[in-house]
Amino acid sequence: MNEHSEPTTGTAEPLAGPAQMDPATEAFVTHRNLLFTVAYEMLGSAADAEDVLQETWLRWMTVDLTQVHDQRAYLVRITTRRSLDRLRTMKRRKEAYVGPWLPEPLLTTPDVAENLELAESVSMALMLVLETLSPTERAVFVLREVFDVGYDEIATTLSKTPAAVRQIAHRARRHVQDRRPREAISPSQARAALESLQYALETRDLQGLLDVLAPDVVLISDGGGVKQAAPRPITGAEKAARFIVGGLGKAQVTLTGDPTVVNGNPALVLRVNGEIDGVIAIQVEDARIIGLYYVRNPRKLTRIAAETPLTLR
Repeated sequence: MNEHSEPTTGTAEPLAGPAQMDPATEAFVTHRNLLFTVAYEMLGSAADAEDVLQETWLRWMTVDLTQVHDQRAYLVRITTRRSLDRLRTMKRRKEAYVGPWLPEPLLTTPDVAENLELAESVSMALMLVLETLSPTERAVFVLREVFDVGYDEIATTLSKTPAAVRQIAHRARRHVQDRRPREAISPSQARAALESLQYALETRDLQGLLDVLAPDVVLISDGGGVKQAAPRPITGAEKAARFIVGGLGKAQVTLTGDPTVVNGNPALVLRVNGEIDGVIAIQVEDARIIGLYYVRNPRKLTRIAAETPLTLR
């Protein structure tokens, strides 16, 4: 059965308890974390991913389950198509966005950090690379490289031939590989770099920052026009360090950094006088930080109070 087949009627929200669930609701709830992960990796926005899940649920409630051979695959197909539609509309929003745009950070469960494949796929660094792909390339890359969906299924989802999907996958894979970190970093190495960053920030130690930052580090800050942020990425350790320390020095405030795990990777929740100011995620290479991603836009900080479960299966 194709996702664009004529629907039958269906209603209700997936809120019933386990004993009350009908088969359609049970299937949706079973795969909900997977569907959210697919939508989030496609969009980089938890709020938009939740909207996609609502649209997926409404579409799923119209489906004749007797015609569905693989419920998981069918749900992923709906979610991907809805995400593609939303990704294209998000492009206009991002073009009007004030300053650099960063993905919405998620406080993630411990199992996400333990799954290196999942942790890398939702890392701020890789999510930014995915932003440079076309919507179709992003869909193919996410489905194939992250969720190991077969070429035939992706072709059905995107209404393309398997041969075309293979070409798109090859192009997207090469694009991502050219821009992803050159070597894998262990969680302990990332935490060590984060601890050095935390100490340097809290003590306003310019030299300490220079010591932990790579010479070609890139700092991206996202204020969304609501909070002050650099209008464009800052490249170079000295420029990045002086921007950070200079900004802190202008205000007589107490700055603290709380180590946490965001998008499966070590990060800091920065607080100014006890109030959350933002989340700073890092990308580490050769024991030094090569990427600083500082999200200050309050609208993007709603997912750091409670853990968001993510999964590849």
